[in-house]
Amino acid sequence: MTWIKTIPPGEADGRLKNLYSRIAGPDGQIDNILAAHSLRPHTLEGHMALYKHVLHNTANRLPKVYLEAIGVYVSMLNQCAYCVEHHFAGLARLVGDKARSDAIRAALKAGEPAQAFDAKETAGLVYAARLTSNPASITEADIKGLRDTGFDDGEILEINQVAAYFAYANRTVLGLGVNPAGEALGLSPNSSDGEDWSHG
Repeated sequence: MTWIKTIPPGEADGRLKNLYSRIAGPDGQIDNILAAHSLRPHTLEGHMALYKHVLHNTANRLPKVYLEAIGVYVSMLNQCAYCVEHHFAGLARLVGDKARSDAIRAALKAGEPAQAFDAKETAGLVYAARLTSNPASITEADIKGLRDTGFDDGEILEINQVAAYFAYANRTVLGLGVNPAGEALGLSPNSSDGEDWSHG
């Protein structure tokens, strides 16, 4: 599961038990990336707040499938197979068309998002890739370029935050040896979009 000790649901108590009950999947699954926080439940709570609001909040304007594509692309660039497989599975379910989802994966793997996305979407993915691989190279001109393709500033913020979240998630996984042993891939943790994860 991971290179550090984790506390399984059956042994959890107090705050951790409560958190596990809030994030368990339909079959009671706790994703290994989340169980990796079990020795410090407050960081699990922080991770879930960021994840739910960046990717799944109903106030987001960009399509969820596009936000997932950004996450898959960033995870590919960071060579985080765990996050690639989890989020590609979720993306494929959202797309509901195997040929289309496979085309998306192939385009992202090749570093050629334009093969599967329109010009506006491609611009956002190119920005996310640069932010991942060479963040110091980003300038105000890049933001203007995104505006020129049709993104408003709130949507640019969404792209930025998804890319930044996956940088965090990828390093959690890669730095702690999180693997998908025993998991069903691509199931979002159980929490309503409106649930308050800011405190607990």
